[in-house]
Amino acid sequence: MSLAGDHTGPWTVADILALPEDRTTRYELLGESLVLSPAPAVRHQRASFRLTMLLHAAAEEARAPVEVLEAVNVILPSGLVVPDLVVTDAGATAADGVSVDAEGVQLVVELVSPGNSMMDRKVKPMLYAGAAIPHFWRLEFDPAPMLVGYELEGGRYLERTTALAGAETKLDVPFPVSIDPAGLTRQ
Repeated sequence: MSLAGDHTGPWTVADILALPEDRTTRYELLGESLVLSPAPAVRHQRASFRLTMLLHAAAEEARAPVEVLEAVNVILPSGLVVPDLVVTDAGATAADGVSVDAEGVQLVVELVSPGNSMMDRKVKPMLYAGAAIPHFWRLEFDPAPMLVGYELEGGRYLERTTALAGAETKLDVPFPVSIDPAGLTRQ
């Protein structure tokens, strides 16, 4: 399918959501610009799955009324993004649609990929802050796994926690969870 040949005019959220499901490409809308990203590598997938399971177990233990999802469409005031992980209010996913609204998202997590590092470190956090998502985490892989936790304050994210590989670090928001980033990536 040639997206450029099949579409005229500016892209909209409705256009993106109408695209057929594609497991090899992530489609995001930044303003009126369509951004395509390839499927993540194995290390990324491994860490995403493990972090999802860890967050799910911690949410269950805390009896937090949330759902932990991987690679779900999140509608922002400025477009549509696909964070690597999201923690949403349980009610935000009740309709079982193809997207969730940013106002139902408590936490977004980006796993920094070599080809998307600028998006993961700069652009997406700015968009998430603009959508008033209260918590943002960033998992870096190199030179060693490291998880950085941010909290929204005054319209921007402030660093609150850094979890280094080899050390169990407790994060308290959006619910208590202990993480050693090294365990997320080990084969």
